[in-house]
Amino acid sequence: MGRITVADIMTKKPVTIDPDKNLLECAKVMVRKHVGAIVLVKDKKMVGFLSQKDILWALIKKSKKDLKDIKAKDISVRKVATVKSTAEIKEVIKKMKLKKFDRLPVVDKGKELVGIVTIKDILNFNPEYYPELEEFAEIREEQEKLNRIKRKEVAVTEDGICEECGGRDILYRFNGMLICGSCKNSM
Repeated sequence: MGRITVADIMTKKPVTIDPDKNLLECAKVMVRKHVGAIVLVKDKKMVGFLSQKDILWALIKKSKKDLKDIKAKDISVRKVATVKSTAEIKEVIKKMKLKKFDRLPVVDKGKELVGIVTIKDILNFNPEYYPELEEFAEIREEQEKLNRIKRKEVAVTEDGICEECGGRDILYRFNGMLICGSCKNSM
């Protein structure tokens, strides 16, 4: 890749919004602009970052009516991982892998927003990075599966027959089966 920098491939005019806009307005902008995140900007300075996941979280926790009352700055991430426009692409990929992000705002001169770099930008510029980024996505997906399994392992049911050994005991849900504690520990 040589000395290819973020400035060479970044999206120079990312979708931005005022931090005082409500979540309903933010969601409409995301849909209209076909983006998964927007940067909150005040006086050319980045003050936050709002993704689809943030809005979905608010939607689940609050009613639709409340979305008009919640401001973007109230739920946005304030301590945002960023990159400089002079950073090399290899550094950006490492940072994305480390932080498990698929987009990073690009800032210069303090927190002045100059663009955004996404995995899509990197792939459009150099598709040979695709296998490495695909591996990253697979690792993240497998981690999410493991987390779901761990959450299910904890669920305890009442006394019953173990599907593994046939013994009667308190059962745990493990890998989609109801098993006793000793069978669970031996797996």
